[in-house]
Amino acid sequence: MSAGTASIVVLDSITHLKPEHAGHVVVAGSHGGTYAAYLAAAGHVAAIVLNDAGVGKDKAGIAVLGYFDAIDGAACTVGHMSARIGEGQDMLDGGIVTGVNKAAAALGCKVGEPCAATMRKLRGAKPATKPYEKHEESRFLLNDGPVKVWGIDSVSLVRKEDQGCIVIAGSHGAILGGKPETALKYPALAAVFHDAGIGKDRNGITRLPALDPRGIAAAVVSADSARIGDCRSMWETGRLSVVNETATCWGAKVGMTVPEFAAIASRHAT
Repeated sequence: MSAGTASIVVLDSITHLKPEHAGHVVVAGSHGGTYAAYLAAAGHVAAIVLNDAGVGKDKAGIAVLGYFDAIDGAACTVGHMSARIGEGQDMLDGGIVTGVNKAAAALGCKVGEPCAATMRKLRGAKPATKPYEKHEESRFLLNDGPVKVWGIDSVSLVRKEDQGCIVIAGSHGAILGGKPETALKYPALAAVFHDAGIGKDRNGITRLPALDPRGIAAAVVSADSARIGDCRSMWETGRLSVVNETATCWGAKVGMTVPEFAAIASRHAT
């Protein structure tokens, strides 16, 4: 595929990337953290645009910029207050660019311009050819008690056998494409996500009310307390910023640590 001929692909999540998207310019509703950057690089996209997720602790929400600099690939981020995280089309339609890496800047991309204009410029990008840092080890047993606590850097990694367990997911707390059924694939006992700065229309926390009807206690940690896309960071330093009704009834409160939340949830296991 020659430069300037790449198509624009719109996805609600970078985890929806398919082999046929290789060589194209992708805007995805995912956060701009390291794990999302890895998936984009592994998918051999020509360029990637992700949500800055409130930037957050250690600037984890825009880690994609440096990650793609290292492989000479083009990457940009869109402001979390300008576009709903988890909704690729809203990113394209209304997103305003907040971050541009070296390769994207060379193509004329600028902070402050509409996402749609940036995407047109990125059609001149080519897939990176340098080796990328792999992040395949992304599932961890955080606590091996009577109720297991599993850490996953992406909610896409949740498994059927996680039913009845507590899941700490590095993903943002937004349902994908406005669909409540995407909140959590399997019925864990409880779940914690990242609030991604909460963002436009408070979309960064929409998983929480979506899980109440399923009886799943859920919470998000604040963007400045833990790195998005990093479940171990959430476990070690994350502080709850919002809890759903189920979690509130169980005794969870804003400001708690994630281990404290897990201890409360464990007491409600059947």
